[in-house]
Amino acid sequence: MSDHAHPPEHHHHGDAPSTVRPPKQEQEDASTEITEVAPGILRSQLPISMPGLGHVNCYLLEDERGLAVVDPGLPGDESWDALGDRLGRAGFKVADVHTIVVTHSHPDHFGGAIRLRYETDADIVTHETFRTMWQEAELDDEEDSATLDVNSVDDRAAALERYFSRPNPWGGARSGPPPEFLERMRAAGESMGGAFAVPSPTRPLTDGQTIKLARREWVAMHTPGHTYDHLCLLDPEHGVVLTGDHVLPSITPHISGMSPQSDPLAEFFASLIRMEELHDVTIALPAHGHPFEDLGGRARHIIEHHEDRLDIIRDAQEQLPNGTVDDFMRVLFRERSWGEMAESETYAHLEHLRELGELSRSDTGGFAHYAPTG
Repeated sequence: MSDHAHPPEHHHHGDAPSTVRPPKQEQEDASTEITEVAPGILRSQLPISMPGLGHVNCYLLEDERGLAVVDPGLPGDESWDALGDRLGRAGFKVADVHTIVVTHSHPDHFGGAIRLRYETDADIVTHETFRTMWQEAELDDEEDSATLDVNSVDDRAAALERYFSRPNPWGGARSGPPPEFLERMRAAGESMGGAFAVPSPTRPLTDGQTIKLARREWVAMHTPGHTYDHLCLLDPEHGVVLTGDHVLPSITPHISGMSPQSDPLAEFFASLIRMEELHDVTIALPAHGHPFEDLGGRARHIIEHHEDRLDIIRDAQEQLPNGTVDDFMRVLFRERSWGEMAESETYAHLEHLRELGELSRSDTGGFAHYAPTG
């Protein structure tokens, strides 16, 4: 299970400077400007309100059939109205959308997809492993899974409540999404006849599969790390990569320890190395911040950032010979970032070191403890 649809702070800066830095480009408010960033590709920006983020890039890919849109923002009227405005500024309308690409299962990326599908019958394209928190809660809810009504507000709410009543993999209670976010999802879904606005992919892609958008072939790249179901798209003809949240220009994407894989950080490293090894990339189109050129260099920088985090844990072992995830989190993160997201990322790093044989894990009092093996 990944913390896919957890709205608060799913990115962080990661470093710990003593001075206040200027805002990162990913924090900039959404502009109404439409810019062409590659042949047949327009960048539009939709407003989001999340710590560390001010906009999501909704790319418009034009072809003879109309438009494909990439990551159509949060659910709710504000984002929907902004999407309509941006389409209009680009010379299109909602009815022109034939395909919706969702890079991964966080709500600032999938939130607008179900309404677009409802209005246009557009295809929804994701990686084949796409899952949201709601679907995971239902899948985990073995007790009632056979009778669960996915369109029932009460059944879905009960499934979520049971899911969040279970402890985290490292111990301690899970924190659910804020009530106001759940209410926004509920309202968005009910306006279209369903309990929650959760998209069901109509064109799930496998790694290496191709899809035609903007008059050329794109290659699907499964890039687990930020979420397990993350999808990047490569246009080898023009050297364009839609990077979603996998590689961002100036902030370090959150790596979740809540993953179906035993070592999500190793998966993230492998996915980043794939970006580093791509040839002839001319432009990377991220989901937040400005398009940038040196995709390989930025991917390497993110790898080095996480290698530094592993070294911080190694250096802290003498002071924390049998530390918990919370103990190590307090070493890795500034106090303002403490919480479940920071714990999840810390857990991913600790489990990576355990998989490498450097740490052993024991569970005492319902909490995981990590000790050096040497």
